[in-house]
Amino acid sequence: MFDEIKIDIEKRMLSSVQSAKSELSGIRAGRASPSMLDSIKVNAYGQKMNINQLGNITTPDPRTINIDIWDQSNVSLVDKALRESDLGINPSVEGNLIRLPLPQLTEERRNEFLKMVRKICENAKIAIRNVRRDGIERIKGDEKEKKIGQDDSKKFQENIETITLKHTNLVDDLLKSKEDELKNI
Repeated sequence: MFDEIKIDIEKRMLSSVQSAKSELSGIRAGRASPSMLDSIKVNAYGQKMNINQLGNITTPDPRTINIDIWDQSNVSLVDKALRESDLGINPSVEGNLIRLPLPQLTEERRNEFLKMVRKICENAKIAIRNVRRDGIERIKGDEKEKKIGQDDSKKFQENIETITLKHTNLVDDLLKSKEDELKNI
């Protein structure tokens, strides 16, 4: 029975870690990367779509991202979404091609990115702690209903704490690596 709870907890905590990792990949650290655009959604065809569903994304050099939009009618929509994003990039449009020249990272912008990174990681830790709380409440509920004994309940709760610590350490590692990446540019 505890195995089911444990699997559910680990899956939900890992999901929080993966979500943070995905968000962090969108924060640029010097080099142009198509993953920087993953968090940007475009209102096209009556729904919110990722840019990579509307065109080819390439990086011809370390400071430029090109987006070759397939449908001419979506060019202005993608341009608008890019301008409204928090990337701080000014796109230039040439027919179906949108060029995103990445400016050199200023100290001020670097500090903004560091704040964003810390906020993303803190939100992931909060999500992990919420999963921990849910798991412990389920264990205490089972103990209250006499499905498990007090000793088992304590052991399961300690197990949940260990799982929580493992996942918060993963988030800390992500934070440290991204901070180092941003500071060393």
